[in-house]
Amino acid sequence: MPTPYLFSTQLYIDGRHTDGQSDAQAVVRNPATEETITEVPRSSLADVRSAISAARRAFDEGPWPRMRPAERGAVLLRMAAELERRLPDLVAVNMAEAGSVRPLAESLQTRVPLAHLRDMAERVLPAFAWERPMEPTVAPGSGIFQGVLRREAFGVCALIPAYNFPFFLSMMKVIPALAAGCTAVLKPAPATPLESLLLGDFADAAQLPPGVLNIVTGDTEAGRELTTNPMVDLVSFTGSDAVGRMVHSQAAASLKKVVLELGGKSANIVRADGDIGGAVRSAFAGITTHAGQGCSLLTRTIVHESVHDEFVERLRTALATVEVGDPADESTTMGPLISEAQRDKVEKLIRVGEEEGARVVCGGGRPAGLDRGHFVEPTLFVGVDNAMTIARTEFFGPVGVVIPFRTDDEAVRIANDSPYGLSGAVWSADTVTAYDMATRIRTGGVTINGGSAGVNPRAAFGGYKQSGLGREWGESGLDEYLQTKTVSWAAR
Repeated sequence: MPTPYLFSTQLYIDGRHTDGQSDAQAVVRNPATEETITEVPRSSLADVRSAISAARRAFDEGPWPRMRPAERGAVLLRMAAELERRLPDLVAVNMAEAGSVRPLAESLQTRVPLAHLRDMAERVLPAFAWERPMEPTVAPGSGIFQGVLRREAFGVCALIPAYNFPFFLSMMKVIPALAAGCTAVLKPAPATPLESLLLGDFADAAQLPPGVLNIVTGDTEAGRELTTNPMVDLVSFTGSDAVGRMVHSQAAASLKKVVLELGGKSANIVRADGDIGGAVRSAFAGITTHAGQGCSLLTRTIVHESVHDEFVERLRTALATVEVGDPADESTTMGPLISEAQRDKVEKLIRVGEEEGARVVCGGGRPAGLDRGHFVEPTLFVGVDNAMTIARTEFFGPVGVVIPFRTDDEAVRIANDSPYGLSGAVWSADTVTAYDMATRIRTGGVTINGGSAGVNPRAAFGGYKQSGLGREWGESGLDEYLQTKTVSWAAR
């Protein structure tokens, strides 16, 4: 079945578009309509191994790792130019396969990765410390030695993003891997492969050497090959903590480096003196942005008891205005979940919350009049204790919980009482106290009064505890794809 969009849907292996070595096809469906968008080749195990072999040759024998950083930066800028030219196509595909509403598709899903790409090529690469001299050192009885600490590309990388932000997450792996001089095999999520396959077109336009970037499809079998093949040196995975543990375990046999960006149940702390309006807006975004399908969204709001009722009423009123529906309709403000299975999971957790004694004050069901598509109403729980399942489990759907607190110490304790530690927020007129609380929260990022690193490429993104290992974005992301080598010599 041909794609309705103007780019290839083939695999991309060793610098060539290909249908692969199997006749099998994978169907890509629109989660809002459940209609088929197109079909893409389903990679065979031989295809995945061919892609890995191509990446290995390109790293061991090709020019890419041996290019100067400025030369690699020039290629990345050519890729950025092609990306910008094809933005309308990319936005259209994102709305169709991922279910994003247009404002999200035109910003975080597409333009933000473009900004990260340009930042890596224009700011990070030229200024990065690729070599650092070591001061001469006297070794008693042996003489004087000096040398350098070199940063070198890690090798062949398996890049496995999640379905929710398919292009953004692919680029957050591809950008630093290529900038470092690594070669890569990218395997997008089965539900959203189209935006990642588009990168083959960008690689051609940028004249990327063959084998540097390879793109395959597939599910469990393909993923297992990428995490266990001895020719792969590093695995970067974004997804659930359950699958992240599997990836970590599979990679352990060959001692691959593993970078994991996993789940979250991020706390949004609202002190009595906090900006209620701003805090409501952040909680609203945590529930409704991409129908709650975001690991770093603020879905667990911890509110001082003196402003609890006002906060809940204002948030409930805001959620009641959400227009749920097909992103193709410009009036829609929240789209679908990615699949029927994901909707079933969210609905089951909503029932668990009610059974455990929490109370739904908004939503809780499916929107009226939407007979097709994987939709759930924006849902808000109150009467929640932090020990409840709904306070500890990531919904990955449009559901938020509100938990009251009395003291700052209690708020921090509740925030930290979670298996996750990805993001968080504090709202308070007392910025000194807010900063102190932020330093005590065990999480990879905390915003104060809405001031957010957000999608700033200078930030470092990643989590504590079961939210993952390693960091992405900017210098921090580049660093994950580099080894440190000591080269020393006798000064006399």
